[in-house]
Formats: sequence, structure tokens, C-alpha cells
Amino acid sequence: ATWLRAHATDATGLTGIPDVRQFTGGASNLTYLLRYAGRDLILRRPPAGTKARGAHDMGREHDLQAALAPHFPAVPTMVAYCDDEDVIGSPFYVMERIEGTILRADIPESLGLGSVDVRRLCENSIDLLVALHRVDPVAAGLVEFGKGSGYVGRQVAGWSERYRRARTPDVGTFDAVMDWLAVQQPVDVASVLIHNDYRFDNLVLDRADPTRIVGVLDWELATIGDPLMDLGSSLAYWVQADDDPVFQMFRRQPTHAPGMLTRSEVVDRYCARMGLTLGDGAWTFYEVFGLFRLAVIAQQIYYRFFHGQTTNPAYGQFALAVRYLEERCTSRLG
Repeated sequence: ATWLRAHATDATGLTGIPDVRQFTGGASNLTYLLRYAGRDLILRRPPAGTKARGAHDMGREHDLQAALAPHFPAVPTMVAYCDDEDVIGSPFYVMERIEGTILRADIPESLGLGSVDVRRLCENSIDLLVALHRVDPVAAGLVEFGKGSGYVGRQVAGWSERYRRARTPDVGTFDAVMDWLAVQQPVDVASVLIHNDYRFDNLVLDRADPTRIVGVLDWELATIGDPLMDLGSSLAYWVQADDDPVFQMFRRQPTHAPGMLTRSEVVDRYCARMGLTLGDGAWTFYEVFGLFRLAVIAQQIYYRFFHGQTTNPAYGQFALAVRYLEERCTSRLG
């Protein structure tokens, strides 16, 4: 609290010691509410035992949002960044809290959203992603957050290598999928700021009008890359009402609710807003990549369970998910 009063961009209301509450549900960086009298802030720090490098680089996450804020109003306002581990034991940053509602698996009845409202919310979420992808990285000073052209190729190679390292004997090889992705990969359609984890549980809805999105959270994976790869990764989590019972078990957001667009409709609206034209079958690459990426994430978690590095029994079922995702990918290869 003493450090924050001395270093905050705005120290208004930071008197005394805040009440602290940790938000649950995150699988990576840790997030806390700092509640002062009359002001709420959010603190983000890496998991215990890690250093602020790579995926847990607090300085990068802070600086990216600070640079983006003037060009994309749905990003949280940064308050302070600290690289002195003596303060709380790790680097961290603090930001303003965005008040609102965050959706989980289902839409609460208390929000009073009918199918027309749900459709409006869905369309607004797509349009907001388009707005993000239209931010000029050069004008926003964001170019340094990427590695230049060739994003698609780096992602295919990187996620393939991650799967090979994490594979266990009781899951498939994904060889056909990885070979297909390597051969079919297109050139980047653009180099823009992508979120890389754009889902409803990272969106903050206006409490007065839940069809309106007032914030986008969790910028840990954001980078400069191909916008269609961002959309493909997002839609891997998009379980719609007519999907098979196994894929329904994957659902963690209310994309099945009456009024929600189908994956195909999402792609059509997104491409129309972005001015992109996809040839016949062109979307299949991004769909397969998104599903493969999700499979790798699941397998990395299952690898830890398989080798006794975690005892959470829920992770024991992830091998089934990985095998299912391989079948789902393979069925789309033609």
C-alpha cells in the first residue's frame, strides 16, 4: 500500500490498507481485488515460484495495455507497474477495476436477456474484436510486441512442437493434423494486435445494458499476429446448440443460448466487418488450427496429471478430450 501511494498514476483514495480478495478460476496469472474505501483496484502477479518472463511477463502485459488504451477504450486503465520483487515477492501491476458482469457457462436469468438481446450481445462481441483488430499497431506503438511477418508459420511449428513434447502414450499422435497444418498454412492476412484468448469470460458487460461490452480482460497472450488465427482460436471454444453431446461437455461460455450466432455466422459477420473475403474451404485451416491449439492446451495439463505433477482428478479426463479433438480435427481435413 505504501509503494502504491508513491507510484500510482493517480493516488486518489489510496489511504490506509486495502481489503484483499483473490479471484478464483484463473489458470495462469493470479488476480486480486484491492478494495479501498471508495475505490477498487485490481492487482495481477505471476503464480508463486515463477519469474516474470515469457508467459508471466507483468511488464509486457502492463505496457501493452497502457499503449493500447488511447486506441481501444475497452482496455483497463493502468495504475502502476512494479518490478521490485521485495515489495510483494514478485513483479506485479495494478489497474482500475472495470465494473460489470462477466458471463460463465450460462446467462443468468437475472439479466433478463431474451434471444434478441443475446443476438445483439453476440454481434457486439464480434464487432468489438473487429475494432481491436483495426487498431493500427504502428500508430499505437505496439509493433514491438510482435515478431514480424510469418506469424501463421511460427504458430503451426510452435504448437506442433508443444504437442510432441507433451504427448503421453494414451493419446493419439496428431501426425496427420500437424502435417496437414504445415502444408496448408496460408500467408498472414495482416499483422494486427490480437488478444489470443477472446471469450465471453474475458468480457465485462455493462450492468445497465448487458448487451454492451465495457471491458476486455486478460491480455497475457496478446501479441501482433494474424487476425484470422485469433478468431480461429476463439471459435475453438464456441460450442453451439446443435453440437454433439461430447463437444457440449467442453462448453464454458453461453454460446449455445437462443440468439447466439453459429460459428459459421460469426465468421461471416467478422469477415464482412473486416472486409476480408475467404475462398471456398479457406476457413477450414483456421478452424482446425484452433481445435488443435485447444487440444495441445488440454494435453499440456493432462501431461502434468499423467506424470503425477498434479492430483486434480478432473485433469484425468483430459486425455478423452484430446482424443476427441483429434477426431474432430481429422474429420475436417477432407
